[in-house]
Amino acid sequence: MGKILNNFAISGNLSSRAEAVAVVAAETADAVDREARFPAETFLAARANRLLGMLVPRELGGDGASVSDVVDVCYLLGRACASSGMIFAMHQIMVAILVIHARGSAWQQRLLRQLCKEQLLLASSTTEGQGGGDLRKSACALEQTSSRIALTKTATVISYGAQADAILTTARRSGEALPSDQVLVVFLKDDYHLEPIMDWETLGMRGTCSAGFTLRARGGIDQVLPEPYQRIHTHTMMPVAHLTWSAVWAGLAAGSVERARRFVRAAARGAGGQPPSGTAHLTRAAMSLRSLRALLASALQRFEDAADQAEKLESLDFQNAMNLLKVNASESAIATVMSAMQVCGLAGYRSAGEFSLARYIRDSLSSSIMINNDRILANVAPASFLIEVPNWLRG
Repeated sequence: MGKILNNFAISGNLSSRAEAVAVVAAETADAVDREARFPAETFLAARANRLLGMLVPRELGGDGASVSDVVDVCYLLGRACASSGMIFAMHQIMVAILVIHARGSAWQQRLLRQLCKEQLLLASSTTEGQGGGDLRKSACALEQTSSRIALTKTATVISYGAQADAILTTARRSGEALPSDQVLVVFLKDDYHLEPIMDWETLGMRGTCSAGFTLRARGGIDQVLPEPYQRIHTHTMMPVAHLTWSAVWAGLAAGSVERARRFVRAAARGAGGQPPSGTAHLTRAAMSLRSLRALLASALQRFEDAADQAEKLESLDFQNAMNLLKVNASESAIATVMSAMQVCGLAGYRSAGEFSLARYIRDSLSSSIMINNDRILANVAPASFLIEVPNWLRG
């Protein structure tokens, strides 16, 4: 794993397929942002290159890739188009949940086969009007009649909900259950209807099309994942989300640094070799990016070391580390992009042009708002009192 985020740690075949998709994402990124539209071309390419099922075991039709492989691809796509990278990340979080937590369900295993065969795009619905960004509480509840279930949910955000082929949604286990007694349910496109309640006219990440809907769904009881959501969230949802999101933001930051480097080279050529005044900020941007990549690689290694070990995954230290990864990565990405803009000056501040960083700035600012950093820090704060400060640097 020493090559994590250093080009590719994944197989050559998979890396070449991912690079082909990233080329398409980069070509359409400005149009996706300008028109606030779903990056359809990127996901046509992702389907053609069979990337949507990369995490699924080979015996079910996938590549049997690892979470590390997915993180690499998120970094690559984030560098090309942050909206494309974020959609890919959110899809793969759902796939990881199905692969890890639905092994005992015949219905879910058939779904994974179908996902690989048809390259289905999965979305998630965890945000509600009453619960806001607290993923560990649900207002809506499953209604069960014999072997059938129904659900009505006011979802203020369902990213790319209108374009998805299936939605995984949280809900209370029953009408009598506490808000924290949750299950995760899969509904295929034919199982649900979406009624728009909120549009997505935002500053950045415009291509994720994260509009709000009333979700009305019906299905069979076997579409409920067999494990409680509390375990799914702790073991997989939260850590994989924070790893993949952080990879997208790291990729976004890398794209801004590369653009700043090109600006310095072009400016120096035009000034007889004299670098522009903002060049010093390039050092700060490059070092910030290096620290961000190291932070992510370390967290990814920690996740891999804890995989399949419930005690480690549920430990206070691990949970805090994964939550704070999200906070630190988002803040570092914003700082990196802002330093890159200082390098480019007015050329970076412009909305268009070869060295414009407007899209990078706007997209990066979303990172601290997605599951708000203040909420995470407030939730982690009580646990911080229980963690002792190490006496030694090592060990």
